[in-house]
Amino acid sequence: MDAPIAPRKPVERTIHGDTFVDDYGWIRDREDPDTIPHLEAENAFTEHEAAHLEEIRERIFAEIKERTQETDQSAPAKRGRYWYVSRTEEGSQYPIYVRMDGAPDGPEEILLDVNAVAEGHDYVRIGIFDVSPDASTLAYSVDVDGSEDYTIRFRDLTTGEDLDDELVGTYYSSAWSADSLHFFYTTIDEMHRPDKVWRHRLGTAQDADVMTLHEDDDRMFVSVGPTQDLAYIVAHAGSQTTADVRFLPADDVEAGWQWVMPRTHGVEYQADHKDGRWLVATNDGAIDGRLLSVVPATGDSEELIGHQEGRKVERVMALRDHVVVTGRSDGLPAVTIISDGDRRDLEFDEPAYSVAPGRNLEYDTRTLRIQYQSMTTPQRVIDIDLTTDERTVVKEQPVLGAFDRDDYVTRRAWAVADDGARIPISIVHRADLDTDEPRPTLLYGYGSYEATYDPWFSIPRLSLLDRGMVFAIAHIRGGGAMGKRWYEAGKMEHKATTFSDFIAAAKHLVESGLTTPDRLVARGGSAGGLLMGAVANAAPDLFAGIVAEVPFVDVVNTMLDESLPLTVIEWEEWGNPAIAEQYAWIRAYSPYENVDATEYPAMLVTGGLNDPRVGFWEPAKWVARMREVATHRGPLWLRMEMGSGHGGPSGRYDAWRDEAFTLAFVLDTLGLADPVPA
Repeated sequence: MDAPIAPRKPVERTIHGDTFVDDYGWIRDREDPDTIPHLEAENAFTEHEAAHLEEIRERIFAEIKERTQETDQSAPAKRGRYWYVSRTEEGSQYPIYVRMDGAPDGPEEILLDVNAVAEGHDYVRIGIFDVSPDASTLAYSVDVDGSEDYTIRFRDLTTGEDLDDELVGTYYSSAWSADSLHFFYTTIDEMHRPDKVWRHRLGTAQDADVMTLHEDDDRMFVSVGPTQDLAYIVAHAGSQTTADVRFLPADDVEAGWQWVMPRTHGVEYQADHKDGRWLVATNDGAIDGRLLSVVPATGDSEELIGHQEGRKVERVMALRDHVVVTGRSDGLPAVTIISDGDRRDLEFDEPAYSVAPGRNLEYDTRTLRIQYQSMTTPQRVIDIDLTTDERTVVKEQPVLGAFDRDDYVTRRAWAVADDGARIPISIVHRADLDTDEPRPTLLYGYGSYEATYDPWFSIPRLSLLDRGMVFAIAHIRGGGAMGKRWYEAGKMEHKATTFSDFIAAAKHLVESGLTTPDRLVARGGSAGGLLMGAVANAAPDLFAGIVAEVPFVDVVNTMLDESLPLTVIEWEEWGNPAIAEQYAWIRAYSPYENVDATEYPAMLVTGGLNDPRVGFWEPAKWVARMREVATHRGPLWLRMEMGSGHGGPSGRYDAWRDEAFTLAFVLDTLGLADPVPA
């Protein structure tokens, strides 16, 4: 079967004296008669070319299924008299949300069966799941196509029936008033930006709702939620460089919003309330953050944790007798507990791991729930007694079969970047793997928005490790692994540093003898897909294969179009190409414009037709241009999800099959796919 060739419909574009012919810009138009047939042809080609992988795909899917406890439930989380749980049942795609009365083993009440919600839909995602303070009403929101445009409904938990209330065009965040009669939520504008906070009274129509806040700065996204003590409702507004918080009493919904601290461009802060004061984690005067105690009415401020460069203060959560501060230290997540003026850090004994607060639903408690995992330790829910420091593992993700964490080892390595910076790399492989010889390796990267992909446990990944592969994560600049300066060194005019850091990490793995270029595959998604496109252009000979998932690869065109979701807010991350200097930064690395007549590695590229974050046309245009210009030493496949968005399929079995396809591509590229009988 021949690869699909997209029709060329040239549009010449000149920006700042630079002329570029965009042959495939038409793909963006769903109404163009060639668009959908072209995407369908790409999918048909990929399925045809991947037919030889059917057996290994099914085998990997079976391995994921066999290792997963299909009938399972989350750790019960207490709020008031109820214990809240989500559970799954064998054969069902989606979770069931329940609660038990009085005790974790008390009588069960089903709150929401997402499988029932999904009937008649190929895709379902739950956004908001928010029970009222009096425990009588559930607010939940549903997206049925992956567009992240949610509809909120309300369920009477006494009768189990939904009320007539229905709120459309909503986003992810919410908060209840103290009397459980009013509900705060956000709506999205024409650019898919949550810009308004509304107040809804149960039993009324949406057109009667009161708009309580409108954020008219196009760079700011708005969210709403309660403080940990439920005394206040807070509205958080944030861009890539600035963030602030407003509040109003939860028992006085008609009160106006007040600032915790006034908005200052370039200053970010997050806040929680405790005993009449606001605890504020901020970068004001402290690039890696500090913790303040603030009284907005008087302006009184006290520093609780001072600035220490390289030790990041990110978020604060208040409990009755304790304060929990999360951040980063030496490239790893950090959790600090403050009590009666004393400070202590939680310590963990693995060289690389993830840790974060779990579901802490109550304020009046001496127990902190955290979630912990590493690349060898399945996710654990741990309760910590903050008075005795005793730790109780409430739940560990079950891994069925012969899994033994001692069969695997994890470690950290350090690559040296072009400018001498040391780049941390998290590595995992089987303990019995002889790494004195080069091994097939999958290297993952992201490197944008100050986001950090700390080491995580993955059941599907075991299918690679047990076949003798190494898995590694490059914690490159543009992410937040090593603090704020780490992020700033990989954005705007410094964005190319993200790409050269990833290349340095790959070269380190090769030069250390762990792998070789013909045994190395790279993987990244979204902004990490941009990373994949950039390194494919810059170092195609360094990789045997590349997986670029929902990749942001049409950067110039997207950043020029203010009508697209996210564009204006993204100018603070990438730059605004309407400005000549910033256009030059972006034009130099944008994967679509820089496709060259070179031999690229094997490539699997994915997209989602309803994706509001990375338009489906970005991967489709990029692949079309590579088909025309590049010469491939490996296959070039585009896999477009026609009924979902940025996150891929919503059902767990569908998601497992999707991942099995990707892992089969990786194994096949590295020559590890099991032979298929003739």
